[in-house]
Amino acid sequence: MDYKALCMSVCEIAREAGEYITRQRETFTFADVEFKGTQNMVSYVDKQTEMMIVSRLRELTPEAGYITEEGTIEASEDASLRWIVDPLDGTTNFIHGLAPYCVSIGLLEDDELVVGVVYEVNLREMFYAWKGSAAYLNGREITVSKTDRMENALIGIGFPYSALGNEDGFIDKMVYYQLHTNGVRRLGSAAADIVYTACGRFDAFTHLKLSPWDVAGGALIAMQAGARVTDYSGGDNFLFGREIIVSNPYIYEEFKQRV
Repeated sequence: MDYKALCMSVCEIAREAGEYITRQRETFTFADVEFKGTQNMVSYVDKQTEMMIVSRLRELTPEAGYITEEGTIEASEDASLRWIVDPLDGTTNFIHGLAPYCVSIGLLEDDELVVGVVYEVNLREMFYAWKGSAAYLNGREITVSKTDRMENALIGIGFPYSALGNEDGFIDKMVYYQLHTNGVRRLGSAAADIVYTACGRFDAFTHLKLSPWDVAGGALIAMQAGARVTDYSGGDNFLFGREIIVSNPYIYEEFKQRV
């Protein structure tokens, strides 16, 4: 399989999806919003974008299965090739006209990530990588930061709507990061958080209770940029294990201990 050619085609699909999202944002109103749950919103833009992406991916790989956020196509668990698609990561941001929000597409081949594409719509930034490649942003090679002390690190955080209590020490961790690092940021798009760590804007990122489509596009990009990408125990179950750490290698061990 020509992973590079496949990745370049996916970049074009993501760009087209981003252009559609941008056009819809011009006339979008809150009346177009549906609620999947408390603070969990979706719109026709998410669904239409997903259908557009899946239609184009089918042309590239007719044999592939899919794992998608909006469920516009039946999920496949047994195909050797599986596309993992988040058509609009950061829906709440999109609804409020707030950056960032992203198109995120990853490809699994026999449970290995082999293509990753994240397109940040507002800045028109295309992040991408394929198996064996470097990581790229708009054609330029990117790498993680060289920050080697937690006190100098800028930390990206994310949390699910249910994680605002302190039963698991969550609030204590946030206070620690704020007091002992260069600061914390919550952007509202895990795909953006991961690729921003890949290019050194963040030094590390952590999030609980994510779904595969939140991380599949960005995880390969981050790894190819030199990041450590693991679950909370340091293992590799970050895609389906609903917990992820993305960090440059210099502060990874200390950051993992704090997480």
